[in-house]
Amino acid sequence: MAGEPKRNRFHSLCPYFAMFPESFVETWVERLTKPSQVVLDPFCGRGTTPFQSLLMGRRAIGCDVNPVAYCISRAKTRRISAAAVRRRVTQLESQFNPDEWEASRRRLPEFFRVAFSPLTLRQVLFLRQHLEWRRNPSDCMIAALLLGCLHGESNKSPSYLSNQMPRTISTKPGYSVRYWIKHGFTAPRRDAFELARKMITFRYESALPGGHAEIVNEDMRNLPITLGKRRKIGCVITSPPYFDVTNFEEDQWLRLWFLGGPPHPTQGRVSRDDRHGDAAKYWTFIADMWRMLGQTVSKEADVVVRLGTSRGDAEELPKLLAECGKFSQRSVSLVTSEISPLRRRQTDSFRPGTAGCRFEVDCHFRLH
Repeated sequence: MAGEPKRNRFHSLCPYFAMFPESFVETWVERLTKPSQVVLDPFCGRGTTPFQSLLMGRRAIGCDVNPVAYCISRAKTRRISAAAVRRRVTQLESQFNPDEWEASRRRLPEFFRVAFSPLTLRQVLFLRQHLEWRRNPSDCMIAALLLGCLHGESNKSPSYLSNQMPRTISTKPGYSVRYWIKHGFTAPRRDAFELARKMITFRYESALPGGHAEIVNEDMRNLPITLGKRRKIGCVITSPPYFDVTNFEEDQWLRLWFLGGPPHPTQGRVSRDDRHGDAAKYWTFIADMWRMLGQTVSKEADVVVRLGTSRGDAEELPKLLAECGKFSQRSVSLVTSEISPLRRRQTDSFRPGTAGCRFEVDCHFRLH
């Protein structure tokens, strides 16, 4: 509508499964915090909570065990100019010799040779090797931009490097190859350096927020040690992994490979908590979250949790969350809860036969 502010383009830097909208964060940040106060998300995913918090003049801390989430969140929340990122792309391009990467291209599994055109794959291999995304802020932004372009609906948009794939998840190698061959899809000819430049121009139509968030790539259980005894965190807005809904090591395997991981899907390599299918283990995991929060947040703190599941009773979720709150060894009171059934199940489109996420619940707790 006319007069409404445009959405910041960095919000959609990389499509990511099981993400909540920035409006969810905006509502709670406005309701529960004041400027310069600290907002924590121990499962920050693609960084919506820390990024939106910075946009609203708050300070922010994000944590995620997934390297893909860490890279995207860090890029969005560490101010770096478009000019600096462009200079780095030009520098990298000047160092690229396609002949040096042909042998590496040929050694990769069949999936990669069908997923990407020969020149594109050589460029991707070069960038995978040379982007120092954990150390260099410009490289982190380039890596995040390319993660968002690495795979997608290339038959509909020139903004993706791969053969036809979903945007939010990486389909399995064997399935992908069979699908492409059956439907006659071929990998598009894309220039990764040129696409990076286009994405810089597009994203930087919006401004990055001032300052930067503290983004941590580790298990959330380690936050009490990592953050020390600051105890100034008065608000937590988060969404833990949903029970038996998605597995980021499988769903993001291609992006994990680009950041240095193996050339195939894994389970339990990055996180032992990825997509718990056992209820007892899952709620032990949620109890660990509360235990961590009890040691991390200030004496009076608000905790907002969005949780979903593929099975179970919606009415029980707030009760189970509150029961697990006892492990914080603090007084925990449930202020509000709201249940939302999901009519469109995202998992149906790429994992036929699964239940998908049936509903989500938003709970606001007060921690004393």
